[in-house]
Amino acid sequence: MADLTEEKYWDGIVNASLCKLFVLSALEETPMHGYALIQRIASMTDGFCVPTEGGLYPVLKEFEGCGCATVSSEVVEGRTRKVYALTEKGKRSLQAGLDAWEKAIPHLVRALRRSGK
Repeated sequence: MADLTEEKYWDGIVNASLCKLFVLSALEETPMHGYALIQRIASMTDGFCVPTEGGLYPVLKEFEGCGCATVSSEVVEGRTRKVYALTEKGKRSLQAGLDAWEKAIPHLVRALRRSGK
C-alpha cells in the first residue's frame, strides 16, 4: 500500500498528471523516438519526471490516434525506430493544456495553503 505521507508518492501523482504536457512540449521542439523523448523530458524537468517506456508508449499511441502526433519509421544510429512528430492539433493541445494548468495552479496553491494552516 502506498504511503501518502511520502513526497515521492505525490511526485508520482504530479508526474502522471503532467506527462502528456511534457511529451507534447518535447515534441514541439523536434520529432523524436521514444528513448530520446524519455531523455529529453528528464532533462527538461531536471530529473523530476523520467517517464518509463510503459508509461510513454501508451501516451504516444493516444496522441497518434487523436491526431496530435504522427509516427514514421527512420533509421537512427543504424536502427529502425518509430519517430514521433507533433501536428498542428498537437500544438493546439499543448497550448490548451498549458492554459488549463496556468489557470489551475494559483487556485490550487491558494486553496491548499489556506487549508493547511
